[in-house]
Amino acid sequence: MPKETVSPAPSALAAKPHYIVLDGLRGVAALVVLVYHVFECFAASPVPHGYLAVDFFFVLSGFVIGYAYDNRWGTMGVGTFFRRRLVRLHPMVLAGAVVGAATFLVQGGVRWDGTHMPLATVAAALALSMLMLPLPASSTLDVRGNGEMFPLNGPAWSLFFEYIGNILYALLLRRLAVRWLAAIAVVTGVAVVGTAVSEGQLGVGWTMAGWGFWQGLARMLFPYTVGMLIARTFRPRRVRGTLWMSVWPSSPWVPSRRSRAKPCG
Repeated sequence: MPKETVSPAPSALAAKPHYIVLDGLRGVAALVVLVYHVFECFAASPVPHGYLAVDFFFVLSGFVIGYAYDNRWGTMGVGTFFRRRLVRLHPMVLAGAVVGAATFLVQGGVRWDGTHMPLATVAAALALSMLMLPLPASSTLDVRGNGEMFPLNGPAWSLFFEYIGNILYALLLRRLAVRWLAAIAVVTGVAVVGTAVSEGQLGVGWTMAGWGFWQGLARMLFPYTVGMLIARTFRPRRVRGTLWMSVWPSSPWVPSRRSRAKPCG
């Protein structure tokens, strides 16, 4: 998951505080996602809904982007913003792709059905992953055979939508008034609820098959715009014990029927 930071800058942001509680919440969410993936191939999991921590990361990203950049556009252009985001995010994309390719080759370079994948195919999949270009459904470069956007680094789908969120923010969302951001949040929220009802869960966005891309886009835009709205409307208040107050009610450590958000791996 991308790690954002709210850091004071020598410009208009110099007086803005760093919210340590967000670091704590980010850490808890990252651990939940890690545990979820460790138990992904088992019948039972201590965090059966752990994948929902990704949605919290999207809220956090929208908040941090709005908080850090909304009042900087008078002295910062779109190109500068994109460079900053690329420097922040893309090293993780490259590292994840390389580690994923190396792991795939070490374990034998075969799909789940036992089909051996040529080295040239793995190299092509690696190049697309490093360029953050998702694979279409039924692509011959789907080296794992699960229909993922990024088969060498499955979780990279969330960074892909993070990139889209950043692009939409720079080109459109930052210009919108609060009421229009709220309207987008409502519309995309309805779409997310519809997805949850039709799919029976919200583990969507990792594949281009069917409505996968549009479901993932709605899944990102809803929490992302909510985070931006919070950044624009919140008023800081000192409250003791905020970490535990925030973590416990929203914790996915709740027993439930096992649902499969995506093929294990």
